[in-house]
Amino acid sequence: MAQKNNFQFSIREYRPSDQHVVMSLFKDGIFEHVYPAFFKAMSHPDHIGVALSISMAGYVLGGSSYFQALLFGTAWAGLIYYCCHDIYEGYMMRRQSADMADIQASYLENPDNGFWVAETDINGQSKVVGMVGVTGKSGEEEGKRFEDWNGGVTGGGSELAQDAGDGSYGEMCHMVVAFSWRRKNLGSQLTRKALDFCKERGFGRLILDVSSPQTAAISLFEKAGFVQTSSHRNTHANRWFSNLARINVMRMEKLI
Repeated sequence: MAQKNNFQFSIREYRPSDQHVVMSLFKDGIFEHVYPAFFKAMSHPDHIGVALSISMAGYVLGGSSYFQALLFGTAWAGLIYYCCHDIYEGYMMRRQSADMADIQASYLENPDNGFWVAETDINGQSKVVGMVGVTGKSGEEEGKRFEDWNGGVTGGGSELAQDAGDGSYGEMCHMVVAFSWRRKNLGSQLTRKALDFCKERGFGRLILDVSSPQTAAISLFEKAGFVQTSSHRNTHANRWFSNLARINVMRMEKLI
């Protein structure tokens, strides 16, 4: 059932006719993280040191050439950008060939899963400006997830996971709000929709994965009561790319 709020958004179940706009939101929501990830990586002291060293090498090898120094430094920055882009593009392609290939079958035909879009009225026409999905999981699936994380580090929140009732839980994914509709409380409303769904299904908690460059999303989830319980760098990309990009995947969860 649609939910109304002060900002005139309504949150309803996904329909097949939403596919085009949902896929557009999905792609934009993934690729927008590339530049923040790149700038975050390049600002790391280790990368700054490497950039200066490579630039100096170019200066010396080029016979005191400032152009050569700039060229070498730019090549290093280009490599870091490529690593960041590859990680997010790889994630997008994997999901496009998995759950996002058929949202109807992946989410709506399973009572423990759900997928919703947020609409608003623009000049008398409804426009989809946000989305979120939830998949139901069992405790056994969570154990396999941790086994698959290479170099995963569990934080102090691990005790929270042990208090999750019978072990079943919900996993939130694909929460995206169109850029021009942010800072209007829509992200909080989509999060609440996911939490309400999990409560209805009897799940003990809601978990999500978020990459470290997504600082605004992390802040939103913390305000909603989520806590970080673990982090890892298993992005399924080349391990060297993951290390150079310095992107951590953080797991956050909230008891229901």
